[in-house]
Amino acid sequence: MRPAAMTRIALMAALTAIGAQISIPLPFTPVPFTLQVPMVVLAGLLLGVRYGALSQAVYLLVGAVGVPVFAQFSGGIGVLAGPTGGYLVSYPFAAAVAGLAAGTVLGSPRRRAVVSGTAYGLLGLVAIYALGATWLGVQASLPPVAAITGGVLPFVPFDIVKVVVAALVAAAVAPQIAPLLDESRRKGGSAPRVR
Repeated sequence: MRPAAMTRIALMAALTAIGAQISIPLPFTPVPFTLQVPMVVLAGLLLGVRYGALSQAVYLLVGAVGVPVFAQFSGGIGVLAGPTGGYLVSYPFAAAVAGLAAGTVLGSPRRRAVVSGTAYGLLGLVAIYALGATWLGVQASLPPVAAITGGVLPFVPFDIVKVVVAALVAAAVAPQIAPLLDESRRKGGSAPRVR
């Protein structure tokens, strides 16, 4: 792996950690409002399937060993096993799903790039909700409806806005990281060369 790829992977992991600290606890759910979702989606849209997922795996690994990179400056395996652990564990999957649009975001006109980035970002968001709400229900012994009501529905409007913002940012920034996406394509990724 090239140093540029490692740097960008580390940068997206760091941005996810920063987004986690912009955290607002909510009284009706153990799931806080954070800015992690746009960072996860942005990682996929900018780095592609493999490197986007890897950036989030690095983020989880750093947090799992105890570095306080999760929401409210927390860290450790206990956080991953807690009520919000499913959301965290979903991040590599969500970034990979969003990463399916990396080639379009890079090589298409801005409007198409934003639409594709938003669509795949929303699919990544579905992955976050599915794993997050499932684990929240298991960990807190909640029925599925209660897990969705407390762990998904309050966040949907804000998360949609976050995904759209991530797609807009990705469409603006993607041409700057074209060499990394080209490398991903040569190694089996799906990103096309810049036109």
